[in-house]
Amino acid sequence: MRTLFASLLYQEPLGDDELLEALEDSCLQLAEDDSAGRRWCRENHYRGYTSYASLDDLPIRDPNFADLKRLLDKHVAKFAKACAFDLGGKKLKLDSLWVNVLDGKGGHGAHIHPHSVVSGTLYVALPKGSRGLKLEDPRLAMMMAAPPRLEDAPEQLQSFVEIVPEPGTVLLWESWLRHEVPPGAGKEPRISISFNYRWG
Repeated sequence: MRTLFASLLYQEPLGDDELLEALEDSCLQLAEDDSAGRRWCRENHYRGYTSYASLDDLPIRDPNFADLKRLLDKHVAKFAKACAFDLGGKKLKLDSLWVNVLDGKGGHGAHIHPHSVVSGTLYVALPKGSRGLKLEDPRLAMMMAAPPRLEDAPEQLQSFVEIVPEPGTVLLWESWLRHEVPPGAGKEPRISISFNYRWG
């Protein structure tokens, strides 16, 4: 038996606990200060706050995000190597980075990140009742007559895999991989920082 067409998921600690604490403060401050972002969230029924549609300069705006970018660059380089990407002598570059402060019951529907190569999330705070990242088998749409998988099927054979990491964890995946944040049942905010890297 051989495994073909693997979808790799990178899961590693960020590597800087002091920065993680500072980023939590920065995220919460953004949620308080960014009136345009809060307005977008209200208009789009987002349960909490995201800077996705309002701020595109966080590494310039706040030194904590600049420090985060330097660490993420290293993680993404390791992931690109594990994926055996032929980058033609170029590096993957940070294209976008945004903050998510979801309320305890908030979620984010299934989606992909077009125009990017690698996407990822740093988990800053995952209180009790928070959900993680739910990844979908990219072949699912083609499995027209396939029976469902057993509940105890090996992870690489499951149609959906949910990762609930510890705070301080960086998850990376190829941007075409469909994923979502299922609604949680927590009482405290779920804080994460998401990002995309492009080629060229």
